[in-house]
Amino acid sequence: MRIHYVFLGAFLAIVQTAYAEVASPPALAPLKQQAQAAQLSAQVLTRFSYKPVTLDDALSARIMDRFIKSLDPDRVLFLQADIDRFMSDRSEIDDAIERKDLKIPFAIFSAYEQRVVDRMSYARNLLKQGFDFGAQEDYSVLRDKEPWPQSEAESNELWRKRVKSDWLRLKLGGKTDAAIRETLDKRYANTLEGVYKFKSDDVFQSFMDAYATSIDPHTDYFGAAASADFNISMKLSLFGIGAVLQDRDDYTTIRELVPGGPAQLSGKLAVGDRITGVGQGKDGAIKEVVGTRLDEVVQMIRGKKGSVVRLDILPADAGADGQHRVVSLVRDKISLEKQAASKAVLSVNVGEATRKIGVITLPVFYEDFEAKSRRDNDYRSASRDVAKLLGELKQEKVEGVLIDVRNNGGGSLDEAIDLTGLFIGNGPVVQQRGSDSKVAVRNADFAAPVWTGPMGVLINRGSASASEIFAAAIQDYGRGVIVGEPSFGKGTVQTVLNLDRMVRNSKPEFGELKVTIAQFFRVNGGTTQLRGVTPDISLPGLSDPTSFGETSYDNALPWAQIKPANYTPSDAVTTLLPTLQSRHDARVESDPDFQRLLKDIADLKAQREKGIISLNEAERRKEATARENRLKSRAQGSVGEDPGGDDGLQSDERSLSADIAIENARKNAKDVLLNEAAAILADEADLQAGVLKAATKPSANTGGK
Repeated sequence: MRIHYVFLGAFLAIVQTAYAEVASPPALAPLKQQAQAAQLSAQVLTRFSYKPVTLDDALSARIMDRFIKSLDPDRVLFLQADIDRFMSDRSEIDDAIERKDLKIPFAIFSAYEQRVVDRMSYARNLLKQGFDFGAQEDYSVLRDKEPWPQSEAESNELWRKRVKSDWLRLKLGGKTDAAIRETLDKRYANTLEGVYKFKSDDVFQSFMDAYATSIDPHTDYFGAAASADFNISMKLSLFGIGAVLQDRDDYTTIRELVPGGPAQLSGKLAVGDRITGVGQGKDGAIKEVVGTRLDEVVQMIRGKKGSVVRLDILPADAGADGQHRVVSLVRDKISLEKQAASKAVLSVNVGEATRKIGVITLPVFYEDFEAKSRRDNDYRSASRDVAKLLGELKQEKVEGVLIDVRNNGGGSLDEAIDLTGLFIGNGPVVQQRGSDSKVAVRNADFAAPVWTGPMGVLINRGSASASEIFAAAIQDYGRGVIVGEPSFGKGTVQTVLNLDRMVRNSKPEFGELKVTIAQFFRVNGGTTQLRGVTPDISLPGLSDPTSFGETSYDNALPWAQIKPANYTPSDAVTTLLPTLQSRHDARVESDPDFQRLLKDIADLKAQREKGIISLNEAERRKEATARENRLKSRAQGSVGEDPGGDDGLQSDERSLSADIAIENARKNAKDVLLNEAAAILADEADLQAGVLKAATKPSANTGGK
């Protein structure tokens, strides 16, 4: 084995260039507990994974490749010479983990930091000169499979085009040269400053992410901060002040006040206010947080329910030297309502009739595990909230219910089962096969369905895991119509293991592992793994299957099949599908919004496949004019496009009000796919009402009484 401190020194030697005009980032070193956590994780992953993968030279090579890709996915930072040096240790990571030695990934990260410093310094130097936008040249925006630059000169040419591209976007957005220089210099300087804020935990988290996902795509490692965020997302609550924060120009800025939260109820805070200091308790010293990482400020503001936090506020309308004020807030439980189930009622015309369709949007399958384990009768969960919403929709006399799980990446398996039970009552929902090959059938256990009327499920490529279990069960039972695009294709089950508890460590040091422990199968015996759920009626989608979805992973589990479970499907929906499809086809053929959506998707696909953009101003203006004309021809913004056009700015470079306005415009834009899914469900309700009417009509030969 080579001596790795020499290895580290070699990296620092090769990354210095003439453009590195600023100090090198501080050297980051692994902590003792991180090396222990890596070794402990290796022991767990080689023993308890659904498909155990031995930590050997082959896995070591995959970890190295993923770690490098995570740092430089577009191959614009490292040189080929860097990669060659990294590769000399490609098969040694396994031995290093066994020895509790993390010098290899930390040395690579050190080289990465210096490359960022180097490239950002070079980019800022380029701003001192102008660019020839009359030249005919292109810039490749898809570089993930391109070779790394072979020399500094080649890297410089790559970055010249990249900076020119950034400049041209702003120029086309109407900015003056002076404003462009100021904007881009600030952008690159912020990236540069970010390098100096990295901590040892960031390096370790990145490395462990590479290790975990080398086992399978859905195995994850959570350090302490990531673990806390995961738990908050699952139970939809935290103890804090009720404010959405954003990092803008080194200030932690209030982007949104949560209704009913301490910040909003105080009446002392407003959107745009900047938090310049945080103090704990009524008398604790206020610590300045200007320039501090957002996640660190958030951790300082969160705390125990009933405790006091004091914020030093620079008002939104004050200058940098304006008058500050200190606001004291009592932390309380904050519900993250944006992630909770919500409902709406749409009126849909079917022939001469108007049918009311209830839409329930479910962003995630959440469940407050802690409250449930305490037997709290009011604990929060997805199925409980949906059950309440179904009751409200009944009161509103809707004729069908559409469950929208687009971009719902999953969550609690129990919640997927219970949600299915709301529509089927009692019966098997999913089959689960563990590493011992034994199959367990998981059942919904409801005395009766909560909703027995027409229903459907709207899915897209972002619908994964628990969403697929739910949609697949509804489809297999013939309980409702599945509408949308093929889902993600994640057919595996994970559990979270607390490494500190496993070794009886009294304080949180080692983090948690989300480990794949089983594969799930539909009640019909198939699996959603790789193939996902195929909708009964297809709608177009914006996603790229080659880069998003289970098929995009090189180490995904294969599709498989087992025996069907004992369940009783209905053909009530199946018999309606031909008519639903023909009505859908006829409707969208004459729907201008739907046809424009198809055109937008085709344009997006063509641009994605092209992978290059012109750096010629005349050509880009021609493209921009065509885009503006297309937008003017419709009442609402185009799919995937800013309603106001491309201004070339990043989110934190716009004024807060302008950025929020764009976000709201996107939210309020016409949801063509949702409207069509509701129309399909209205057709289902119409057809089922017709079948019911025909079934209850007296036969001609009975004569009656």
